[in-house]
Amino acid sequence: MTPSNPLANHYQRALRADEILAQINAHYPAGPTLHQLAPLDQLHIGGVAASTRLLERLTPDDHGKVLDIGAGLGGLMRQGASLGFQMTGLDITHGFSALNKSLSLRVNQPDAPPLAWVTGDASALPFADNSFDAVLFQHSLLNMPNVSKVITESRRILRPGGQLVMHEVVSGPNVAQLRYPVPWAASSKHSHLLTLVELTRLLEVGGFQLEHVDDWSEMALAWRQRQRQKEQTPRQAVLSPQWVFGERFITMGKNLVDNLAQGAIKVVEIQASC
Repeated sequence: MTPSNPLANHYQRALRADEILAQINAHYPAGPTLHQLAPLDQLHIGGVAASTRLLERLTPDDHGKVLDIGAGLGGLMRQGASLGFQMTGLDITHGFSALNKSLSLRVNQPDAPPLAWVTGDASALPFADNSFDAVLFQHSLLNMPNVSKVITESRRILRPGGQLVMHEVVSGPNVAQLRYPVPWAASSKHSHLLTLVELTRLLEVGGFQLEHVDDWSEMALAWRQRQRQKEQTPRQAVLSPQWVFGERFITMGKNLVDNLAQGAIKVVEIQASC
């Protein structure tokens, strides 16, 4: 964390990286499975099932090289690699990138393509033009203040015919009632939600053709309600979001349910091509 990156501070302030690795080493000495890591590294609404649906929009034969923008702790990356995608993860939070790599080294995926990790800014991607077949966003665009620039950069690094796939949170009809903290922001300072109409318009202006738009909000609410019940069960989980967010996650989890139920936020899936 540096003073010039307050967003990274939000994500790193309660991160217990050394304790997480010690916990994994103790409980999963042969290496954790992707599902065992999921409570820690699939921090988006929908978990592994949502990542599965996202990756089903692509095929390794047609979209072999994939950039995961806002990769976090790497759950989507490792899941993609298990399907044969060559995954590169970019995150602005270096503590996440470092722990992502350490987690990946502990997972036994001998037949998966190698992973790559980069700490960087999505509005100035450190990659050459036309260097990826697909770009993924999973609950990451909501932290980005200059979405237009991010879309322009995504278009630049995609090859002609490349795919952009998003599983994102957007503002709902009652966004004025949005309660903080939420996992992506302690306050409105780091929350940059767009409406679905605004987001799709920016994609089209940025040179993308919309292929698919779906509202996952009802499914997302049902999933979050189930997770909330699990989180309130008095048992000590091996891994949980609290290892990343600390005790704040108790309130964050409740607020996610309330925000979805009250229409302050919506969860959408978008696929676009260039």
